[in-house]
Amino acid sequence: MRHPAGLPLELASLERTLVMGVVNVTPDSFSDGGRFLAPDAATAQARALAAAGADIIDVGGESTRPGAPRVGLDEELARVIPVIEQLAAEGMHVSVDTMRGAVAMEAVRAGACMVNDVSGGLGEPDMLPTIAELDVPYILMHWRGHSDVMTSLTEYDDVLSDVATELSQRVDAALALQVDPRRIVLDPGLGFAKDSKQNWVLLQGLETLKLLGRPLLIGASRKRFLGSLLAEPDGTPRAVFARDAATDAITAISAVHEVWAVRVHNVRASADAVRVAHAWLTGGDDESH
Repeated sequence: MRHPAGLPLELASLERTLVMGVVNVTPDSFSDGGRFLAPDAATAQARALAAAGADIIDVGGESTRPGAPRVGLDEELARVIPVIEQLAAEGMHVSVDTMRGAVAMEAVRAGACMVNDVSGGLGEPDMLPTIAELDVPYILMHWRGHSDVMTSLTEYDDVLSDVATELSQRVDAALALQVDPRRIVLDPGLGFAKDSKQNWVLLQGLETLKLLGRPLLIGASRKRFLGSLLAEPDGTPRAVFARDAATDAITAISAVHEVWAVRVHNVRASADAVRVAHAWLTGGDDESH
């Protein structure tokens, strides 16, 4: 299954892994909190990401970094809807990063072409019924709890098997509420209720996760487990903005495994990595752009 149903034709025609660029319209995201809170700053960043090779712009108004507090519905709408309207008017393919059905509905009305839900329908009870009404792809992530508690939820018997099982259970819950199975994308949720070792096990298990029969999205960009891997001799984690090369390496690995998309902050090098991986897979016969 290469692409989910309902994807815009320009994206569905691509044979390579897609690149999703992140725009956090928040004051407190771990990577770039506050830089793009103003609508003009957010739209300018989205244009820069699109010019660098982003296929999709993922707009979120609520930080999901460890320990982050929830934001109110009205505030989330006020942050994301003007940005989505402007980007869609400029012809960009926009995803909304939200756990709320009400935000998903308004975002799609504003021009978003997909919904990225880090809670997999568990964060708010209105999400899955809303998705069932919308004719857009739905990214369903593995999730065990909100940001303020997720670091205490890392106990697994076998992280790869357990994550696959829990994702399957969330797919079943979505199908029970009439969500179109052809529109579902799965995300194993790197960094969400996983420690560093568990993230690497999940990345080793991409082929196993593909057996779930859904397109996969991988979001490793600048995450804590990369900072730990690249720590200084004294144990100090690599700074957030110095983790992009490691992110690009995971992009290349993901693209070789033909995942559906990668979600990244620094687009250009990851877009290059995708194209290199695709050329390697095809022997250069299909240089999809």
